[in-house]
Amino acid sequence: MAAATARRRTEADGAIYAALEEAAAARVLRAAPPAPAGPPVQQMSVDGAMVGLVDGSWREVRTLAIGTVRSGRAPGTVRCTEVSSFSRLAEAATFIELAAGEVHHRGVETAGIVAGVVDGAPWCQTFLATHRPDAVRILDFPHAAQRLSEVAEAVWGAGKQATAWAAVQRRALRDGDPAAVLATIRALPVAASVDPATATQVQVEVLGYLTPRLDQLQYASFRARGLPIGSGVVESANKLVVEARLKGAGMHWARPNVDPMLALRNLLANGRWAEEWPALWCQARAAAHPPRPRRSAPPPLATPAPAPARPPSAPKLVVNGKPTADHPWRRSSPFRAIP
Repeated sequence: MAAATARRRTEADGAIYAALEEAAAARVLRAAPPAPAGPPVQQMSVDGAMVGLVDGSWREVRTLAIGTVRSGRAPGTVRCTEVSSFSRLAEAATFIELAAGEVHHRGVETAGIVAGVVDGAPWCQTFLATHRPDAVRILDFPHAAQRLSEVAEAVWGAGKQATAWAAVQRRALRDGDPAAVLATIRALPVAASVDPATATQVQVEVLGYLTPRLDQLQYASFRARGLPIGSGVVESANKLVVEARLKGAGMHWARPNVDPMLALRNLLANGRWAEEWPALWCQARAAAHPPRPRRSAPPPLATPAPAPARPPSAPKLVVNGKPTADHPWRRSSPFRAIP
């Protein structure tokens, strides 16, 4: 098979499967069918990755990752297994609706506890509120820890003092009281920094990011309950499912081809190829060989009009060479016999 043919077939099959997923999501939102049983503890995380398009723009591909939370190999740790993903290049509101099929398939509605581990983007919170309002909302720990490093470097610059302070505060945030960590940030000597104005600005930004999310920073409590505090499952999906295929060197995509490729990538990564391929193949065959339109029956033939009746034939005037009685000669002949 030629490369161009393979590409066209892949794009066409991906578009078919994307349409099947969209139809499944619409059925879930419209009919709210009973969901399969979910696990006792489940993780649901969403995130985005940028993909380049042929017009030179960069657009965000949003990804959902769902997994079953189990005890880790080391005491006090957890791990996420049976991870599945769903990705689309779409605005947040559209993505939230399209993901309903995968959410339903994984039994998110019926899971015992759902840990919603996400970053601080508002659309991530909207996703959790839509699909599992009672999810335990957890701010991804590496995102929170990164803010500690930012404010430390703003005060002391990149160096050992900033690194040591950030390491101490990361441990305190993970194992202790997050309110105490926020108090420590407020007490930083920003006035004595190399650039007090910049240090003050970073301090305000970090506090503005973490303070409203204090309930999502209770990492010691989350860990004690056996819940994850990192969103590595969706970040792995971003790298392995999305970026590994769509962000190669020099790659730029036509917008209509992004979602078909994402649909097939997630189908393969989720281990459902054998399960879903028959329906996809039937749709592909139907699209390639549409049924021929039935020929309509020919209209009935019109009943021919009856032939006009012939006028009555005139009497014969000559028979065997002799004039008959009807011959004018006989009627007017002076030699006609007198009765």
